[in-house]
Order: sequence, then C-alpha cells, then structure tokens
Amino acid sequence: METGLFSQPGGTGVSMGRVMAEDAFEAVVGAHHAEIRRYLLRVTARPSDADDLSQETFLRAFRAYRALPPGANVRAWLFTIATNLGRNHFRAQSRRRRAYAAVALEAPAGAPDRTDGRVLADEARVRVEQVIGGLPEKQRLAFIMRKMHELDYAEIGTSLRCSEESARAHVFQALRKIRKGLDRELSAETEARP
Repeated sequence: METGLFSQPGGTGVSMGRVMAEDAFEAVVGAHHAEIRRYLLRVTARPSDADDLSQETFLRAFRAYRALPPGANVRAWLFTIATNLGRNHFRAQSRRRRAYAAVALEAPAGAPDRTDGRVLADEARVRVEQVIGGLPEKQRLAFIMRKMHELDYAEIGTSLRCSEESARAHVFQALRKIRKGLDRELSAETEARP
C-alpha cells in the first residue's frame, strides 16, 4: 500500500485536513499572539509570566482548534483561554503577587537618582497598578480588556462567560472604583503635605 501526504486507513501519512488546520492556526497565531501577550502582561505585570501564559494559551488553542465551530469569534475565544489561564495563575501564585507588589513599592538600595518627573511618573504608575490590582477579578479583567485592548462588550462577555450587559457593568464599576481609589490616594497625599 502506498503512503503519501494523505492519510489512508493504516497509513502513516499526514492528513490534508490537519495540514490545512495547522496553516490556518498559524494565521491565527500571527494575527493574535502579540495582543494576547500584551493582555497577559497587563494582567500579570510580569513579562516572564506573560510569555509562559501566552505560550500556554496558544498551545491549548491549538489542541482545541479543530473543534472550534466555523464562524466562531476566534479573538474572543483566545481571550477566554488567556483569561482562564490568568485566573489559574493567580490562584496558584497569590503569595508571589503580594510579595511582588511590596517590592515594587520600595526603591532598591543604591539605585541611581532619577529626575523628579520620572520618579513622579513611576509613583503614579505604581498607584494606578495598585488600584487596578485591588479590583475584583471580573472587573479588573473587563477593564483591561476594554480600556487597554479595546475589545467590545460582547467579546468581553464571551471571555468572562457573562452577558454583554454584565461586561458593560463590570467595566463601569471598575472605572468608578479606580476613580474613587485614585481620589483617595490624592486626598491622602494632599493632607500629608505640610
């Protein structure tokens, strides 16, 4: 029996469907990898974790790609996978996250002096990250997807497994809490000044 590129019963060749699926998946990776990595970087705040989680996202997506229905929203599907992996990551790494946040607040001993503008920008960034990091999980993820990745509410709802209206509410509540949190920070800082 002759074996070729097409899989035959009992043959060892690669099926044409699999080759086409791999080519299509390469296009998906090319179109979405950078965005998924940026999302995971914002969620985890660590480039190495973002790299690991984005790689795992596409590995899981590749395994399930053939079962994806035609016409499915691939972008929302990838964000769902990434969101779930991010959740698992935070469950497993909660102590490390707290330690990282504490270290991020302290200036390293012997660090070179920086200009006042740079110091103020770094302090503001840390405050914003703290406020966003303190949000409930769904609100934090919805905010990041909407404001940093410009996903629409339907895609956010799909990724978070909630309705479009709930996704909109999560973003609204996140924005409200971020404003209040930053206002409190600013008020406390203003009161502390002589």
